[in-house]
Amino acid sequence: MNIQGQAALVTGGGSGLGEATARELARLGAKVAILDVNLAGAEKVAAEIGGIALHCDVTSPESVQSAIDQASAVHGPARILMQIAGIGSAKRVVGKDGNAAPLEDFVKVVNVNLIGTYNVARLFSAACAKLTPMEDGERGAMVFTASVAAFDGQVGQQAYSASKAGVAGMTLPMARDLAQHGIRVCTIAPGLFATPLLRTLPEPIQQSLAASIPFPQRLGKPEEFAQLAAHIVTNGHLNGEVIRLDGALRMAPR
Repeated sequence: MNIQGQAALVTGGGSGLGEATARELARLGAKVAILDVNLAGAEKVAAEIGGIALHCDVTSPESVQSAIDQASAVHGPARILMQIAGIGSAKRVVGKDGNAAPLEDFVKVVNVNLIGTYNVARLFSAACAKLTPMEDGERGAMVFTASVAAFDGQVGQQAYSASKAGVAGMTLPMARDLAQHGIRVCTIAPGLFATPLLRTLPEPIQQSLAASIPFPQRLGKPEEFAQLAAHIVTNGHLNGEVIRLDGALRMAPR
């Protein structure tokens, strides 16, 4: 798919990997709508790239549908969906106090990262399936965000790893399911990236994390994630695949 002139939705586009992806899509000529619970961050990015910002809670069917409808009213129906909204968590199953981890934490992370991803995907797909097919019968493309933690999660990452493994696990069946509608589905599983959250860590810890990556021995750049996300859209034969973007990193137990 040629990104130029297409309407695109980016969840979590107000910061980090989502912001970089929104900027890359705009650079390539897309009409970008940034969907984020952090409306202030989304508005700032949207103003700089000539896009629009919409408040969106990915776990809410009503919120997502409203955002899709509002974006469509401004830019026309979207054919590109970048799902980058997500949250993290680190809690041991049994804490130092001997108590079990609170179930609410696990539920919240899975609800945002996994159920939220599915929620946006199903509503986007329903709208996209009604569009006129383009070259090769394609109607749209979706890119999800998992994590290397889906495959080699560390101590305390039960909720996060499970949620991201779920995203990776539904990629192929969803691609097969939506093949009849000409909608492709791929997932990126990033490793350690220089996001604003990671940049809040002390410099020695950042350097230690970078040193754990075989090559290149540095943190990933958000624009590298964005470039891969855009390439997936433009490469029509990429479908049903989970792509690790991690410099050959395999996470240690802790």
